[in-house]
Amino acid sequence: MGALIVFDFDGVIAESEVLANTVLAEFVTELGVPTTLEDSYRLYMGKRLADVIAAVETSVGRALPASFPSQFQERTFERFRNELRLVEGAQAYIDAFAHVPRCIASSSSPDRLALCLNVLGLQATFGAHVFSASTVARGKPHPDLFLHAARQMGVAPANSILIEDSPSGVQAGVAAGMIVIGLLAASHITAGHHERLLAAGARFVAATFKEAEAITRQLFGDMLADR
Repeated sequence: MGALIVFDFDGVIAESEVLANTVLAEFVTELGVPTTLEDSYRLYMGKRLADVIAAVETSVGRALPASFPSQFQERTFERFRNELRLVEGAQAYIDAFAHVPRCIASSSSPDRLALCLNVLGLQATFGAHVFSASTVARGKPHPDLFLHAARQMGVAPANSILIEDSPSGVQAGVAAGMIVIGLLAASHITAGHHERLLAAGARFVAATFKEAEAITRQLFGDMLADR
């Protein structure tokens, strides 16, 4: 069975975490709980929208207005249309392994993924191989999304390399049985994140996509030697 590269999306391919969490921090602050960008990273980053809503309701101590999801999405999408960029080195990494099957497995909704891929010009790069956690029973840190992606791609999780930036995503990948490379290349990464990814179970941590490329080449060499 062949190898597979699984990409998380936000904070791995797309420089979206600063944008989305800035919008979220603004919303929660407007709801009466002053929230910084760093607070948003700590409390909400890497979760599905339904899980974000539940966490925000816990923070503010009441149910959110029914309009919150659509308003949050509208404001976030507008920020993405105007400001979204690729994480530095992402395109070079994708190009370096163009011959290897690849997919995206993300906590983001299908609508958000479609918009971002369009803005970044990556629709043809991934095609139909884009999987959202909204289609599985449990989000990260549970392994459901990554197991689903591996099944859809026809590759064993043990032969899959996962590129992840969040501790919950790393936990999910480890639970799925994938080889996890924690990535620190995006602009939202804060001090101590290297240690948090290692604590979550990442086998490797790469500061840049160039480092991730070197690790990936070594891993694919090991995979080929094992067969």
